[in-house]
Amino acid sequence: MPDSASDIYLGKGTDPVYLRARYGNRHGLTAGATGTGKTVSLMVVAEGFSRIGVPVFMADVKGDVAGLAMPAAADDAIRRRVERIGLTDYRPEASPVVFWDVYGTSGHPLRATVSEVGPMLLGRMLDLNDTQTGMLEIAFAMADDRGLLLLDLDDLRAVLTFIADNRKDVSTHYGLVSSSSIAAVQRALLALDRDGGDRFFGEPGLDITDLLRTDLTGRGIIGILAADQLVQRPRLYSSVLLWLLSELDEQLPEAGDSAKPRLVFIFDEAHLLFDGMPAGLLQRTDQVVRLIRSKGVGIYFCSQFPDDVPDAVLGQLGNRIQHALRAHTPRDQKAVRTAAETFVPNPAIDVASVIGTLEIGEALVSTLQEGAIPMPVERTLMAPPRSRIGTLTAEERAAVRARSPLGTRYDTPVNRESAYELLTRKVAGQQPPAAPSAPAPASKGAVHEWLWGTTRRQGMVETLAKQTARTVGSQLGRQILRGVLGGVTRR
Repeated sequence: MPDSASDIYLGKGTDPVYLRARYGNRHGLTAGATGTGKTVSLMVVAEGFSRIGVPVFMADVKGDVAGLAMPAAADDAIRRRVERIGLTDYRPEASPVVFWDVYGTSGHPLRATVSEVGPMLLGRMLDLNDTQTGMLEIAFAMADDRGLLLLDLDDLRAVLTFIADNRKDVSTHYGLVSSSSIAAVQRALLALDRDGGDRFFGEPGLDITDLLRTDLTGRGIIGILAADQLVQRPRLYSSVLLWLLSELDEQLPEAGDSAKPRLVFIFDEAHLLFDGMPAGLLQRTDQVVRLIRSKGVGIYFCSQFPDDVPDAVLGQLGNRIQHALRAHTPRDQKAVRTAAETFVPNPAIDVASVIGTLEIGEALVSTLQEGAIPMPVERTLMAPPRSRIGTLTAEERAAVRARSPLGTRYDTPVNRESAYELLTRKVAGQQPPAAPSAPAPASKGAVHEWLWGTTRRQGMVETLAKQTARTVGSQLGRQILRGVLGGVTRR
């Protein structure tokens, strides 16, 4: 039986199998071959956390996770499954969902500034080598020292052009600058533009607290990142999710032990995260996974094979759902051995033999029990999700997006003065306009306009705010504005 009503029912083995809410921040892994039911299991986990008031963020790489926004169809297959596992309180229902999209077409635009992402993750997005990433380090350092805000890719291009035009002086102060490295970075930026990745950079950037929302009934809102296009650029896909993890780790306070997580983060196609990851970034990722659970965040990786996740990270994943694996190749046979060795043995189950015979919707499950001790592996018939298994129509997605309270905050981009505008003005030989002198207090309306501006010009408050922001960018940018992972080389 569950420890509390907030535990998540996963399915039925010899006995009912639960994911304990109090250990939901101890991370997890869902693995299995294509078509064995991984996505459905992720949906069960996501809506289970949502029902107990835990917000969830997850990527939708095939478009079918979006079905969480609609109730399930009560068909014969679901009725038979419910009867087999004895799930007496099952009823179809939708989960509260907010859609996000880096490209801004299938959800609210998900954005970050160039400074927040930092040179390490940006270099990974652009597929740069170490020398070219070092060139980015110089560009960021120079921008920080000169108070140049790097908000979008136009800002970064302007800084790179400035460095190219002043290569000798920059080399003297920051290290040797190679014109070939500058050109390589600029070409990579063009390729990123061509694939639409430039839309990720800009303002308004994501406020992490908007991922921690609950609805009016207390259910956790499930943020779904539309990733069917994004996943076609694996480095961009994995870097965006890494940036989100780093922001959560940096911004959230310590939570200590609690009855349930503050947020659950589901990382689908986890092999894309670790493929070709530099050693320094891998070490930092391992550290984030270790530490972020104390912030109340549970990370759940999903991939075909357990060994897609490095051993250092795999050892931290206490909740396991393993669907069928087919041992057709030596690679598959190694994955089967890895899966068998990472479960707590159950005398009644030969994992290495059973793992190839699991039916669709069956899984080998081991979750953390009292004292955070993993239970012996159990062959489990997984529960069906209460939401739709399948995609949404364009009209259904539009209706869900229209109900979102976040549209007014994120749907309209903002382009304020930053490095591009300042350097363009400098090249043109223009000096930045001086702050206007205070007018005589002729009337309350005039004072209001002087302080707050009008629809056609900014006021003194906004001018001073931008100057302050530039100062902050110069003095504290490396420490505050960058994410943990983006600034890994400076820590």
